[in-house]
Amino acid sequence: MNPLVPLFILLSLPIAAIGLVLYTDTGIEPALFYASVKTFVILGLVSVGMSFAAMKLSARTKP
Repeated sequence: MNPLVPLFILLSLPIAAIGLVLYTDTGIEPALFYASVKTFVILGLVSVGMSFAAMKLSARTKP
């Protein structure tokens, strides 16, 4: 298992709580909530890609 998976789960909990507050607050524009979700997804995909690339590079350098 990738060692970043538990870290991702740990970081997802407070981000999910913030998203829930943004979603349920009546003073927050819905566009702000959706923009925060899109940003989180994009950053998550970038981090997964970087982790995958680092894993492949480390596997190539092993004898």
